[in-house]
Amino acid sequence: MTRPTFIQQPGPAPEPRLLAAEGRGAPFRFTLQPDLLLVEAVRRGFAAAGFHSGTVRLRDIAFGPFTYVMPALSKDATHAAFYSEFYRPEGITRMPTGALSFGTRDGSAFYHCHGLWNHADGIACGGHVIPEEATVAEASEVEAFGVDGAQFEVMTDPETNFRIFHPAPGFEGTREGARAFVIRLRPNQDFCGALEQFCLARGIRRARLHGGVGSIIGVHLTEGTVFENFATEVFIENGVIEPNIDGHLAAAVNIGLIDYTGRIARGRLVRGDNPVLMTFELVIEVVEAA
Repeated sequence: MTRPTFIQQPGPAPEPRLLAAEGRGAPFRFTLQPDLLLVEAVRRGFAAAGFHSGTVRLRDIAFGPFTYVMPALSKDATHAAFYSEFYRPEGITRMPTGALSFGTRDGSAFYHCHGLWNHADGIACGGHVIPEEATVAEASEVEAFGVDGAQFEVMTDPETNFRIFHPAPGFEGTREGARAFVIRLRPNQDFCGALEQFCLARGIRRARLHGGVGSIIGVHLTEGTVFENFATEVFIENGVIEPNIDGHLAAAVNIGLIDYTGRIARGRLVRGDNPVLMTFELVIEVVEAA
């Protein structure tokens, strides 16, 4: 099998290919309370900090009950790729690593979450967490990044024929913080390259990536790992954009992923060889302007 570098989507490809809304952002921590749906636990944490949208870094989280889907091939031409059936593992599912984008859908709290996890029987898996059916089983502290003045909002995307997060104007409080951009990358553009060009065009010399949930057409990692199966679920573990040894802006992005066969990996993306499949949303925090 040869790894594709372009996947035709069912709808037209509009411009611009990178969407952004600017606000102010700041990191904070909160505790996910047990016996709450994850979406409600996150909503409470953001509300207590005075935020309505942002990202969460998930580490060592216990869930039960828990429902998820994996990436899958589409059965028809209405989508370029799709989701599997629902999986509902018994007992406690533990997520060692994952990322979550938090915002709104139809006026209510909503999230987009990808991660890797282990079933109670030890089976390792991963994918996309179903918001309506994932309950926090144990209290866990998480790292979050809240954005004031911009937000993630679910909108219909004619290109992919999905309802997905887009950047939008958000609640504007009086909070002071770093410049921050809520970002969405459209399909078939290199992930690292698009972010580098965005920063270059706005005079951003150093930036920190927060959250980061989406899909890539297969994956090429710096240690040489290549996923040829194009349907993936990907999340960012950490990432920065800063000058490299030659003085050029370069993205260093570490990710976790699962493809539609259940193959799992973690590693660093190769710059210039990881085009977006459906979408990728994240927050860019400006650390230093040029």
